[in-house]
Amino acid sequence: MKTLRLLLLLGGIVTPLFSQTRVASPDGRNAVTVEIHDGKLYYSVRRDGHPLLLPSMLGFEFRGSPLLRDSLRIADSARSSYDTTWTQPWGEVSRIRDHHNELRLNVEETGMPNRKFTLAVRAFNDGVAFRYEFPAQPALGDFEMMDELTEFTMADNARAWSIPSNRSRLDRSEQLFSSAPMSTLDSVQTPLTMEVRDGKTFVVIHEANLVDYAKMNLRGPRMDGRTLHADLAPYADGVKVRGHTPFVTPWRTIQIADNVTELSPSVIGLNLNPPSVIASTDWIKPMKYVGIWWGMHIGTMTWSSGPKHGATTANTKRYIDFAAANGIGGVLVEGWNVGWDGDWIQNRNAFSFTQSYPDYDLPELARYAHSKGVKLIVHNETSGGIQNYERQIDSAFSMYHSLGLDAIKSGYVTDKTSEGHSHWSQFMVNHYRHVIEQAAHYHIMLDVHEPIQDTGERRTYPNMMSREGARGQEYNAWGGEGGNPPEHETILFFTRLLDGPMDFTPGIFDIMIKRPTGQPRRVEDPHPRTTLAKQLALYVVTSSSRGVSATAGSGSWGRSRTNRPARSTSRSRSSIRARVMWPIFTRTDRARIGRRTRSR
Repeated sequence: MKTLRLLLLLGGIVTPLFSQTRVASPDGRNAVTVEIHDGKLYYSVRRDGHPLLLPSMLGFEFRGSPLLRDSLRIADSARSSYDTTWTQPWGEVSRIRDHHNELRLNVEETGMPNRKFTLAVRAFNDGVAFRYEFPAQPALGDFEMMDELTEFTMADNARAWSIPSNRSRLDRSEQLFSSAPMSTLDSVQTPLTMEVRDGKTFVVIHEANLVDYAKMNLRGPRMDGRTLHADLAPYADGVKVRGHTPFVTPWRTIQIADNVTELSPSVIGLNLNPPSVIASTDWIKPMKYVGIWWGMHIGTMTWSSGPKHGATTANTKRYIDFAAANGIGGVLVEGWNVGWDGDWIQNRNAFSFTQSYPDYDLPELARYAHSKGVKLIVHNETSGGIQNYERQIDSAFSMYHSLGLDAIKSGYVTDKTSEGHSHWSQFMVNHYRHVIEQAAHYHIMLDVHEPIQDTGERRTYPNMMSREGARGQEYNAWGGEGGNPPEHETILFFTRLLDGPMDFTPGIFDIMIKRPTGQPRRVEDPHPRTTLAKQLALYVVTSSSRGVSATAGSGSWGRSRTNRPARSTSRSRSSIRARVMWPIFTRTDRARIGRRTRSR
């Protein structure tokens, strides 16, 4: 026995010593076990001692190499604990506590080609996370990753709320959620929210700190068990990730809560991202705004030039006047730049991001908006013409900055890029990050439509204010199935909104939208299936939202700090004719509402 103990201390018998190890959250409720079984690496998760995820395999497939999955061993491990608090410049939660225990396992192959990696595992009170870290090594330098073999094997056939990831459409995220046992899932997007059948535990699978990697979807079991597989978005040639060691993957996150209401606000993704790289964030300010946008969707205006062109100098000044009169911070203008004529989705490389249509004077409108204390928000639709956009980003952002314009709404209406890469591929992930970095350089805030889901990068780049990434209000204008069903927004709160702020665009107060002819819409026509009370309530539950009425509206950029209802304005003073104008509810409002609810 003394000899065996000595060998263990000297490292002579490594595999038995580290064949299984465990890390628990600070409160002890969440525990992750990592183990080697038959040469393969597995992890499992328990909640209060009960199985939540059964042993799930880890590994990779690289082009031209054996699977990095077999003949593995745990060489050594290290542990640490963290308990810090940091402050957001804006958001639902001002101060966020990062309290977790970390386990780092150095894993290596027992034979050729002797590759190695570190599995970093963090256990929080609100969930667990892990990622792979590859050091520089002779056996793995430049690589092409064909697949990530990460699994999520549920102990229970939990009920899942999901949207598909494998349907070809211009924005795959703009679909209605459905619920079903997770064993029936095909291919779905994250975040994936699941309710364990005992009704006492909720689980959300997502990712954090997505940098230089492909977005992770989940390939379902399709009635064959309860295992979900990581499914990375590909390049046109099928490769998932190209890179060179040293290299790290995004975090795979598993948020855990006793009640569905405890899922929000979710901060696990923020805690897994690096601190802000922007030295001064004084210029990053949430705001309410109206926009020349809704009219295009109901047919009263057009993005393209012509008699109904919405983005004219005169029309924009009316919106600016309305915003100034009602204490609204900004005006968004879509269709201002050359490129909208014809099939703008197919003609993606025709967009200019500096040249205005002749009837839109950008410098004059920037000056006019500034004189009124209103910000002019620039719209950049790319239609997936990524190279065309990147060629112009520096000159465009420089021009906007010189005009005092510090906010952009961008768009990516496409399923694949011109090169055939997935909308969510590593190519696009790197593009989105490049835009965020360039925007930060020019002190520009971003609201991205047709995005990649939020993975917490707004901590590192607080100028990344909001994004779409789900089916929004616009479907109430023209959705062929009759618009969004009444329950849609309630599902979003516990699914899409868990990854971060969403530009849903609530605030359609002219509920019975008129046709361009002036005739009332028929009962069977798409229209908001809503009430005025619900539209106001959406400002509380849809974080970082913006809103419009039939021809104008109110909304927010990030999270508004104001707490003042807008002043009324007569219809004779403005042709915009908004019925109701309200600022978004602030964090203080939400807390007050919560206290009133609890006191009842």
